[in-house]
Amino acid sequence: MSTSSSPLAAEQTERAVRIGALVPLTRPGWVEAGRHLLAGLELAVRDVNDAGGIGGRPLELVVRDTAADPGKAAVAVEELAQQGVVAVAGEYHSVVARAVADRADALGVPFLCSSAVLDALTEQPTQWVARLAPPQSDGWRLYADFLLGTGRSRIVVATQPSVYWASGVDVLRDHLTPRGGTVLELDTRALAPAAVCDALVDHRATALLLLVGHPEPAVSLVRSVRRDRRLDEILIGAPAGQPEFATWADLLGVDGAGIPFLRYLPERLGPLGTRVEAALRARLAEAPSFVAFEGYDTITVLAEALRSHGADRARVAESWPRVAVDGTRGRIRFSRRNGVSVWQSLGAPIQVADRDPASPDRFRVRHAA
Repeated sequence: MSTSSSPLAAEQTERAVRIGALVPLTRPGWVEAGRHLLAGLELAVRDVNDAGGIGGRPLELVVRDTAADPGKAAVAVEELAQQGVVAVAGEYHSVVARAVADRADALGVPFLCSSAVLDALTEQPTQWVARLAPPQSDGWRLYADFLLGTGRSRIVVATQPSVYWASGVDVLRDHLTPRGGTVLELDTRALAPAAVCDALVDHRATALLLLVGHPEPAVSLVRSVRRDRRLDEILIGAPAGQPEFATWADLLGVDGAGIPFLRYLPERLGPLGTRVEAALRARLAEAPSFVAFEGYDTITVLAEALRSHGADRARVAESWPRVAVDGTRGRIRFSRRNGVSVWQSLGAPIQVADRDPASPDRFRVRHAA
């Protein structure tokens, strides 16, 4: 962020209510997701300040790049706490958000997690952490229902080592197995894309799910499967949302269409969502992803908490169950849920969507909660 040595700038900095923003802006982080998340956060801060700020005080973001590194993110939380932020917000990667949540809990700093979905965001229940995105188990169970509804029960997952991917496999297996489905894991560290194709044939798979990084090895796997005539009938899926972003279509074109993924948007946006969508599109120079809306809603929630409870860390944390505010995708409230250790938003919209093969820039809703 730019700074100035003028007396006016110094006074504004002194008066500002500061929020730490944690986003992946460099590799190996998912940079595109980080860019969208930050765009939503920044747009909402601008809107809050245009409306008078927090009791006349401007809201200010203090941005830190996590680069998908849990250790780097934990250090950033400590630095931000020392700099006097009233809360920290953001993050896309679940493994990073876990580290952020642990440090925020230990330091007594409120953390509103924008996008990470891992159910167990903290080891123990905490009053300091709340989350906007739905738990992973909600989305991935919906995705499993979609698979069964399309007649896909012999599922192969191409995986890489990750707590997030492993948790997703557990959700799929727990939901599909009692319903006659099977889930086979293939480690992409040991198998080249051609070998994955052979394994899909050998196991008579009806769906391949990409539980791997983007762009690689996800893009290479898609290309190999699309070019293997033995696999013309197989469904490729990407529940973690890789096809949501423009680089997916840029790299794969029509090969990247028809690959269902989870996205957290309602079927139709209301007036606020429509206005914000237009502003985000102008800021990003492309269609905003659901991650950008999550960023905007994060600041909307924190601004409401600050206005109603004051710019004090403990009071912000105490406000989670009392906040009720209209976001871009509907009304936002928080509650406790079994199996979820943080304050969890209620009723977050969940869709299974894909890019339309007839027009890969257009999305289709295939299934919804």
